[in-house]
Amino acid sequence: MNGAVYLDHNATAPVRPEAIKAVTRTLSMVGNPSSVHGFGRAAHRLMDDAREQVAALAGAAPEDVVFTGGGSEANNLAIGGCGRRRIVVSAVEHPSILNADAAPEVVPVDGDGVIDLDDLDSRLAREGAPALVSVMLANNETGTIQPVADVVEAARRHGALVHCDAAQAPGKMACSFSGLGVDMLTLSAHKMGGPQGIGALIVGAAVALKAVTRGGGQERGRRAGTESVPLIAGFGAAARAVGGGEESQRLARLRDGLEARLSRLTPPPVLVGRGAPRLPNTSCIAMPGVASETQVMALDLAGVAVSAGAACSSGKVRPSHVLRAMGLGESVAGSAIRVSLGWTTTEADVERFVAAWAGIDKRLGNGGERRVLVAPAKA
Repeated sequence: MNGAVYLDHNATAPVRPEAIKAVTRTLSMVGNPSSVHGFGRAAHRLMDDAREQVAALAGAAPEDVVFTGGGSEANNLAIGGCGRRRIVVSAVEHPSILNADAAPEVVPVDGDGVIDLDDLDSRLAREGAPALVSVMLANNETGTIQPVADVVEAARRHGALVHCDAAQAPGKMACSFSGLGVDMLTLSAHKMGGPQGIGALIVGAAVALKAVTRGGGQERGRRAGTESVPLIAGFGAAARAVGGGEESQRLARLRDGLEARLSRLTPPPVLVGRGAPRLPNTSCIAMPGVASETQVMALDLAGVAVSAGAACSSGKVRPSHVLRAMGLGESVAGSAIRVSLGWTTTEADVERFVAAWAGIDKRLGNGGERRVLVAPAKA
């Protein structure tokens, strides 16, 4: 859309030029990476290169990387293939975690969306089969960062495995498989500027992962199906392009500036989750009295693209299970939008959003009755 501002990077990031080039170049090649002739070996070398690039991004060994059809498949593979029948998850997980098991045990979160560690510990201490704990690194709706190290510590006391959905982390915060100490880690290419339809599950030595999709034994027998070499090549290029912490610092300056501008409005908006560490690119902003869907449509007409919660429900705007789990009332949960910045975002984009949101609030909002309903940001 010419002239439009895209502030929905947590839904999908614009594809990086490096990834486009890698995909385009690889599409002109032929060869099944499982074939032993020269064409197949060339395809396999491209896949090996990308596997090394993804492993380097994740702080893992290349042999630990299992390519999947995306983050949701990786999450389902982690839960379905780990061999644990008892699944423990936080209440704010992605639907691909919450729905991957018929009866997961759900751990509550506090008002900022942070997992209740005491509940987790006591739950794991109960008699029962050894568990798999699945807790995301950072929430896609609010940006709240979970205390994964503490989760791992609790899990180890009770013989549990830990899976971490880190789809939102690359390019925004440190994301090291070895540093986190988890047993499995999910990545998604399109969240970091790679192509859609490709992801990875990083699997540690403690997990005897069994394939959920069975067939020809690709990916060391952990995920069957001919690998999509062009998408894998694009994933590798995006992983290499993400780089270090410079981008996260730039995003933090832009996001903090956005929230500072909004906070100077009279009255200020409700900024959700500011009492906990958050991703530097994410703001969850509520305009009580004006439905999320109305705001999204009004902003779209103003040439600014944002989301109402997660963009994982086939285009439908539904009440956010994340905000409800945080204990937020309907006035906030039903009026919250997510603004997520990324590698293409500029200062001008932020200014345009703030002007558009303020105009909508003035025109449609009941600002005079609004109050700040969440704690101020921690230093």
